[in-house]
Amino acid sequence: MFEDQKDVELVLSALGEQLESLLDKPVELLVCGGSALNVLGLVRRATKDVDILAYIGRSEKGEAFLIKADSLTPELVMAAKKVARDFNLPDDWLNTGPASAVDLGLPNGFMQRATTRVFGNKLAIHFLGHYDQIHFKLYATVDQGAGKHFDDLLGLKPTSEEIESAARWSMTHDVSDGYKQNLKNLLKYMGFGDVAERL
Repeated sequence: MFEDQKDVELVLSALGEQLESLLDKPVELLVCGGSALNVLGLVRRATKDVDILAYIGRSEKGEAFLIKADSLTPELVMAAKKVARDFNLPDDWLNTGPASAVDLGLPNGFMQRATTRVFGNKLAIHFLGHYDQIHFKLYATVDQGAGKHFDDLLGLKPTSEEIESAARWSMTHDVSDGYKQNLKNLLKYMGFGDVAERL
């Protein structure tokens, strides 16, 4: 369990150390969720894992592109197991749980808003920024109901413009009438009735 920013950074530094001897070239990860919120100081709360959204590849010109994280690479599995043992973490503390979100597209410009931290010579992590976390947390709240995602969403203090952008984006990930109705109900509950009316 990670209680705060220092806990997350300590474990990721250990992961970076383990990867030094396992990788020839660095790996870049796009990370969302509670660990990203903690590292960026956006919301402080305990979290039990680090959610990998995608791998980041680089073109010959150095431009970033997404590679879907269907699973952890063998090197990441090996390194994560050693870190789990050393820090008494659950086996799945490093996971690709939210990776399917990549299939339907991420908010435009997300890489420009991400914050990058480097852990040693072989690990770079791009933490999803405030604006994009609002998108993911709104979608997760409507999809899964009240709980940590809703608490995170409130903690992010979205503006009306941000919540409308997030709502419209989330509707591309679930086009059902049921989702739209639940989304509108949530927005009204949060005090964004005007946004709900525009959807």
